[in-house]
Amino acid sequence: MATFLYRLGRLAFRRRRVVVMLWVAVLAAIGIGAMSAPGTSSGALSVPGTQSQKAIDLLQKEFPQASADGATARVVFEAPSGQKLTSAANKAEVESLVAKLEKSPQVSGVSDPFSSGLVSKSGSIAYAQVSYKVAEADVSGAAHAVQTDVVAQGEKAGLKVSLGGNAVKDKAASKAAELIGVGVAAVVLVITFGSMIAAGLPLLTAILGVAAAVLSVTLATHFFDLASSSTTLALMLGLAVAIDYALFIVSRYRNEIRDGHEPEEACGRAVGTAGSAVVFAGLTVIVALSGLSVIGIAMLTSMGLASAFAVAVAVVIALTLLPAVLGFAGMRIMKGKMLTRRMKALERGEGESMGVRWARFVTRNPVKVLAVSVAGLTLVAIPTMSLKMALNDDSGKPPGSTQRIAYDTLSKGFGPGFNGPLTVVVDARDSDSPKVAAQDAYTMLSKLDDVAAVRPPSFNEGGDVALIGAVPKSAATSEATKDLVGEIRGHGTALHQDTGADLMVTGLTAVNIDVSTKLSDALVPYLAIVVGLALVLLLLVFRSIVIPLKAALGFLLSVVSTLGVLVAVFQWGWLKDLFGVDQTGPIVSLLPIVLIGVVFGLAMDYEVFLVSRMREEYVHGAEPTQAVVEGFRHSGRVVTAAAVIMVSVFSGFLLDDEALIKSIGLGLATAVFFDAFVVRMTIVPAVMALLGHRSWILPKWLDRVLPNVDVEGEKLRHALEAEQTDSTPEPVLAGVAAGIHAGSDVHGVPHSFTGVHTSGDPDTPAPAQRAPGKARGLSRFKQRLARGRDATAPADSTESQAPAPARRKLLKNPMRRS
Repeated sequence: MATFLYRLGRLAFRRRRVVVMLWVAVLAAIGIGAMSAPGTSSGALSVPGTQSQKAIDLLQKEFPQASADGATARVVFEAPSGQKLTSAANKAEVESLVAKLEKSPQVSGVSDPFSSGLVSKSGSIAYAQVSYKVAEADVSGAAHAVQTDVVAQGEKAGLKVSLGGNAVKDKAASKAAELIGVGVAAVVLVITFGSMIAAGLPLLTAILGVAAAVLSVTLATHFFDLASSSTTLALMLGLAVAIDYALFIVSRYRNEIRDGHEPEEACGRAVGTAGSAVVFAGLTVIVALSGLSVIGIAMLTSMGLASAFAVAVAVVIALTLLPAVLGFAGMRIMKGKMLTRRMKALERGEGESMGVRWARFVTRNPVKVLAVSVAGLTLVAIPTMSLKMALNDDSGKPPGSTQRIAYDTLSKGFGPGFNGPLTVVVDARDSDSPKVAAQDAYTMLSKLDDVAAVRPPSFNEGGDVALIGAVPKSAATSEATKDLVGEIRGHGTALHQDTGADLMVTGLTAVNIDVSTKLSDALVPYLAIVVGLALVLLLLVFRSIVIPLKAALGFLLSVVSTLGVLVAVFQWGWLKDLFGVDQTGPIVSLLPIVLIGVVFGLAMDYEVFLVSRMREEYVHGAEPTQAVVEGFRHSGRVVTAAAVIMVSVFSGFLLDDEALIKSIGLGLATAVFFDAFVVRMTIVPAVMALLGHRSWILPKWLDRVLPNVDVEGEKLRHALEAEQTDSTPEPVLAGVAAGIHAGSDVHGVPHSFTGVHTSGDPDTPAPAQRAPGKARGLSRFKQRLARGRDATAPADSTESQAPAPARRKLLKNPMRRS
């Protein structure tokens, strides 16, 4: 692979204009197609096979007028202080607003508060339930406009009107998080490289890659129903990994330039070595995200596949567009006008970087460092034992939003359970007496302790399917409501035995409970699939049994610790004011499994970036401990910068007002921090120092079976050295040598890098020999010049008489056999 990527990097560098034009054309075509796409949907949860989904399917068939899968809204009215809604003036105003809602587009029905008994005992609060014929994502702008007009008209009359339910349009999300992430990434890149050009290239290619990925996801909505959260996660991850991958390759490119290679050769070597690590790092992320599809929830499947596609685009951009842009930058990428005195000293090879000093400290004290790190993460993970999960509702909306006001007003007037009513379906098609079965179910519900109110059964046209409404006393996300749903379903068994009818519980609250249960049950199988596939990839990359196992165990430790932080902040309320959390509650059930998928991929990124360089040094003859130190010398700064960028991008989402987004941002930022700095840069070197050569053990039979993917570029290095050895230099006429400018085909490489003598005097000897590390980057023709200009070639020498294009072709392709 390294050899293929080496050639790809050189080709993209050489044909940079064509590559850039192709990418611009692709981006334009995707953009044009995305303009006419229907766009992403709301991503309403549906879980085939669950009882709640079976009940919804039955209601769609037997109660089509109820629009079981349609959007709903609650319009909550509150009288002015000291007044009641039952007064003549206020009642007339409410009825006028209800009439306006009934005429709204796409509405299938509106329940009148006064005739349906939806007025609180105090008479100051009431609500109207609005049902729509279409799903949440298909509610039109005209319908949303009617909602807004109703609120404005009611408030003009002195009433407090608020809206809740999934048919209400959320406030447009702020782009501050993305902007902050890009801004911090720019600062980190400038500090890392000390050059505006070097810092700008990863940002430029990352933005183009994210644009291509997001537009492609939008274009895909022509053919697939994708959740709106798919675009958000794809944007978040695509931006983070694209910057990281470009950062890794640009850093390696600059190192190759410092080793004396001309730019095109340096680009080929950077893509051949660092690019191989990028490919396998990207593959681990793609495997982890694609694994979300095995859970069986459509929204998670679309989120995982869209994000995996964004990562794939980031990898392709890093291997093709980035080398082309490097071709335009040339040697200017080495101009570090913003370097500090310490950075300049490190550039000259003086002193040691902080990463090297840290690696030496860890490898000198591996037992102490390992014990402290593991103990610290274990301590942070303790709150995980109290983890409770539930899907979010309007209680998690930002304070002051219309959904949050409606939720709090309903809780005040009717109790928290009115925000999460249950729909009980009695399927009596196989019963001898459907009415008796429905009445028995109604009586059973009325006797349950945690039921606040029960609505009498209503039948379909056939009279064999009944619909009963039940309102819990507890909040929709509480454990009491979850237990109530389980208790009702438990009574369904006795009802079936007595009457032959089936009892099912559905509604948004029941659906959320079923989804949470399914997600909890899927955690272990998902972990097994994702970790198993990734272990195979890491086994191929590092050709070691210990390294993949260590990587997986470290990841599990960082994930458990991250869940501990989330429980402490969002469930227990620790430091909630610092993070702007106004209300504690269960962790959103989608978060742990998304966190596992995303963080596993990112954790393996850092593992590949850091340990691949250690392996490169080890296979080149370094002792195990020295290989660890050298890995930090070359990759520690890059991995640190990449982790800081990731943490910054994810931390930006803490500024969002919604609790769900805050929890995602804090979870991902914490996980990256723990995994990059505690696990990969502390525990990993400590373990490798303790194990020594055993870290790289691979059974001989397995070594013969596994394909050698050459992620460290060992085959490439041997191929390049063999090419130099096989190419016996031919003498060159002194006059020819003197008449050729040494920098004519070196893409502007300064003489300080090439080391070629360029005096016009043919009798002036050139340096007899270059340093071995420098000579490999020179073309054959320049090596002959470097070896001496006083040699004489035969008059009919093919090489000396070759036209300029032929010499240029030789220069550009050192892999070509003569």
